[in-house]
Amino acid sequence: MTQAYAGLLALVLALPVNAAGVDLAKSSLAFSFRQMGVPVAGSFARFDADVAFNAAEPAKSRATLTVHTASIRLPAPDAVAEAARAAWFDSARHPQARFVASRFTRLADGRYQVSGKLTLKGVSRELSAPFALREAGGTRWLEGSLPISRLAFGVGDGEWRDTDTVADTVELKFRLALAGR
Repeated sequence: MTQAYAGLLALVLALPVNAAGVDLAKSSLAFSFRQMGVPVAGSFARFDADVAFNAAEPAKSRATLTVHTASIRLPAPDAVAEAARAAWFDSARHPQARFVASRFTRLADGRYQVSGKLTLKGVSRELSAPFALREAGGTRWLEGSLPISRLAFGVGDGEWRDTDTVADTVELKFRLALAGR
């Protein structure tokens, strides 16, 4: 057996028993914010998630989430076109946003905390979000939300920096269906 093969086998065997991928067809990544005081909801149609969550030993968990910014869904087609422009996501230069978890911790009552780095529009910031582990219909769900300052990432530059027009806080909501057991 070659050393590389032995190393790969050891890595596979070391994965936690309850490691799981994500069923993207069932999962969602949504957000909400206020524009001129009116709530607006949206989502991303395309994202990739690589998650291995170990509820018994959260510190052994890992997660990477990659969002395709051009896949944004908003209530109006002109808002979708505007979101791709340089003042907002600048999807031509920054087609992806990425969150890489660095730490998972157990809170209480089926709740956990994930911390890591979000890189959006070329800006990286440490973020932390509480989430719940739930089971429904034979699927394990990781569900949570966190407020994000859009201005901290340069999202909504120029005339859009006015928080009376578009609020700075965007509430990101994730619901990930873990595949397998």
